[in-house]
Amino acid sequence: MEDWRWMEAGALGRGIGAGEIDPVELFETYAAAIETHELRDRIYARLTLETGRAEAEAARDRARAGARRSPLDGVPVSWKDLFDTVGTATEAGSGLLKGRMPERDAKVLTVGRAMGLVGLGKTHMSELAFSGLGLNPVTATPPSVNDADAVSGGSSSGAAASVAFGLAAAAVGSDTGGSVRVPSAWNDLVGLKTTAGRLSLAGTVPLAAKFDTVGPLSRSVADAALMLGALEGARPTDLAGAGDLRGRRFARLTTIAEDDLRPEPAAAYDEALDRLRAAGAEIVEVSAPEIEGPMGEAGVLYTTEAWGIWGEEITARGDAMFRPIRERFEAGAKVPGGVYVAAWRRLEAARLAWAARMAGFDAVLCPTTPNLPPKVDRLMEEDEYYVTENLLTLRNTRIGNLMGLAALTLPTGRPSCGLSLMGTAMGEARILRVAAAAEAALSA
Repeated sequence: MEDWRWMEAGALGRGIGAGEIDPVELFETYAAAIETHELRDRIYARLTLETGRAEAEAARDRARAGARRSPLDGVPVSWKDLFDTVGTATEAGSGLLKGRMPERDAKVLTVGRAMGLVGLGKTHMSELAFSGLGLNPVTATPPSVNDADAVSGGSSSGAAASVAFGLAAAAVGSDTGGSVRVPSAWNDLVGLKTTAGRLSLAGTVPLAAKFDTVGPLSRSVADAALMLGALEGARPTDLAGAGDLRGRRFARLTTIAEDDLRPEPAAAYDEALDRLRAAGAEIVEVSAPEIEGPMGEAGVLYTTEAWGIWGEEITARGDAMFRPIRERFEAGAKVPGGVYVAAWRRLEAARLAWAARMAGFDAVLCPTTPNLPPKVDRLMEEDEYYVTENLLTLRNTRIGNLMGLAALTLPTGRPSCGLSLMGTAMGEARILRVAAAAEAALSA
């Protein structure tokens, strides 16, 4: 049973469907592992074991009756602590929301539960989801699976750690500027950023609603596809016949994304591209000058909306927050409305130019992060280092959010180094199939 903790979610689901795995025994295996794990309190903010146990029992009954609701019916997952959960505090990692008890469940939680996902608990995160590092002295800082003294990546930091440490079969996170893909990359997982609007944000604590998205963190592309299906209450993308990479064309993004790469991510990226080429892919270097403006105005686009949502609360009780996070919000108070509107108009034009430039490619490639997980102690001790590492960490992933794309990160085989594949708006099915072929090439 201990082996179950390291299996793909899809394999667990197939085992349940075949009568080889009892959902209740599976749940208890994870529950016992969580309760005895030395890092539990750095990963999970709150456990929902009583509710999860009831969900597992219902899943067992459905399996015995041949009435399973989805391929993941009965599989235990974790939920980031910004999805509202009735009866369980939802605090989004912030002292501003301490003790907050929602009156109704988040829509994706309701849908996921209806599809048979079994909840284990709520995972720690960056405060109000406004950091790519995962450092949170207000609540807890989850560790990277490759270095317990380093951050896990944010803001879905505990979500990634829960899967990487074998304390959940998959996790549900959110991604506004990289918050699913960064922690997935730093913990050697697959992370899917969905297109804004693909999955409901109802009952999800917001950061910048125009960019906020919901997405899964998982052990494989197949699991990401199954999780997406469960979260939207639909049949998952069929990856059968995704095939190899022969005939696939990729754009290697040279604008901004390859600047200032640290040695390990640079080497991992080169090795990954070599494996994709060896598997038959064509890779073309492409510059995209249209992203330079939006990348330079990202602070305006993000902080202005974030301040519009949280400014009143932060003005009243900002002392309860981690200072660097509070200051990042406060930057949005200084942006005139006309500047914000004009920045959005330029972003929309850039999105059109990007779509035209990348139309002939199956995906756009770049390193998921230019850096490795920084050490917790140094981030706490050096303010300037915190700021520069946070901005660098989110730089490449933010491209996908600004351009409004479906995007995915794959492990490269080097610890904490991911390969980013960016697709098109609402192109989740296509990017999942392309990523499945790329995953096979990278793991060959």
